[in-house]
Amino acid sequence: MTPESQLRHRNLYHHVILERSKSLRHRGKTDPIDRIHRGHIPACGDQIEITLKFSPGNHQIEDIKFDGYGCALSISSADLMSEALVGKTSDQALALIQKFEAMMRGEGEFPHEFRILNVMKGIAQSPARIKCAILPWHTVKIALQPSQLP
Repeated sequence: MTPESQLRHRNLYHHVILERSKSLRHRGKTDPIDRIHRGHIPACGDQIEITLKFSPGNHQIEDIKFDGYGCALSISSADLMSEALVGKTSDQALALIQKFEAMMRGEGEFPHEFRILNVMKGIAQSPARIKCAILPWHTVKIALQPSQLP
């Protein structure tokens, strides 16, 4: 990646993160709550609660919401994640989570369908920020485990 393209990517990343944190689309709690889990980062105080509503038969995530507080990065990541996971089965959601975790390690990126998530790719260059971006993804990963039934 050339220095110019790195700068463009960084500017896009900052723009998307800041704009998303100002106009969240998935904040709140699902109704009903089929699954719930809370996650936090003790070092910085970010806290998030993920709630999931499944379609009849528990085949697809019908709705996903989050609540909590933290930096613009963790909150924006939660909102982008929620948008990406609605309509997915648990297995599909877990595969996307795995892909996001790999991207945070600097391995690959998302296909065209999920290209908005690629703005987060630059975080891999800032190890101190990875925990903020990945908090909601780890939280929903745990919420998707069968042991998390309310």
